[in-house]
Amino acid sequence: MGGAILLVSLVLLLNSPVGLCGCFKRIFSFGDSIIDTGNFASTVRSTPIKELPYGITYFNRSTGRVCDGRVIIDFYAQALGLPVIPPSIPGEATSPFPTGANFAVLGATGLSPDYYKANYNFTMPLPSSLDLQLQSFRKVLARIAPGDDNTKSLLGESLVVMGEIGGNDYNFWFFARNSRDTPSQYMPEVVGRIGAAVQEVVDLGAKTVLVPGNFPIGCVPQYLSAFQSNDASSDYDQYGCLVWFNDFSKKHNQLLQQEVGRLRSQNPGVKIIFADYFGAAMQFVQNPKNYGIDDPLVACCGGGGRYHTGKGCDKNATLWGNPSAFASWDGLHMTEKAYSIIADGVLNGPFADTPLLKTC
Repeated sequence: MGGAILLVSLVLLLNSPVGLCGCFKRIFSFGDSIIDTGNFASTVRSTPIKELPYGITYFNRSTGRVCDGRVIIDFYAQALGLPVIPPSIPGEATSPFPTGANFAVLGATGLSPDYYKANYNFTMPLPSSLDLQLQSFRKVLARIAPGDDNTKSLLGESLVVMGEIGGNDYNFWFFARNSRDTPSQYMPEVVGRIGAAVQEVVDLGAKTVLVPGNFPIGCVPQYLSAFQSNDASSDYDQYGCLVWFNDFSKKHNQLLQQEVGRLRSQNPGVKIIFADYFGAAMQFVQNPKNYGIDDPLVACCGGGGRYHTGKGCDKNATLWGNPSAFASWDGLHMTEKAYSIIADGVLNGPFADTPLLKTC
């Protein structure tokens, strides 16, 4: 019975275009490929995400989202009565962005690539970072709401979503087969940069900021494939996820929650909400059948192997079934179905310390 109720609520969330709440006039968001709605695709001539099967579930065309359909920010917008939030880069110089803008870019890191080059002689594969997104944000604000009073007024009636960001600071390092110990050393810097970004938007006038944590990366097919272990008894949990990497994500999230607590104490009157993406994602890892998901640890679009990660997702890849029966889309990013479950847990609880729809 419980599973049926869960499925009904998810069907309503997936299919309802009607806003449940009208308390924000705009959403401004920052992050990486988890919520990029077209920025990266608009800056490159050719990439697989500009073609089907990306977008196949909801838009019936590719939109620059690294997903089969909608991503988390789309569900927030629709639940708040707003259209999907446009990517910022195509309209940076001209659009009035009446319902907000999404500054997230695929491959973005929390800390700048210069930090990793200077401190670890490590070259990040892509140049985008939170710093660059905030620079663009300030440029847009100066154009659409010039002057401090106008900026504060506009941001005061907007929701700011700060992330998820920081995941790539770890992903790129781990997948380059560097020492596992080093990211723990720079983790406080990553979290500190996210906190500084939150303070920056608050100083500009934001009154409600959502700060998502990192996902259980030990359950991500690309991690499971790249870091397979023969020691099943100690390296995997009961759900088949890699214990070490999930523990690493938990450490990041604990530090980030502490940072959110500090920011709250420094900014009375501002709602700074922590979104527990880890816990929300573990719902369908632990109880996939409740959500109509077959195996949460395998990719829908890809190639062979235990986790379907033998090939990247593109127009020539294998689609292993209906994306709605999968949690992972391409082995690294999730399906619309998975994102809808996470969004529901943040919008309605219990995976936000103030459910987003209760901020209205």
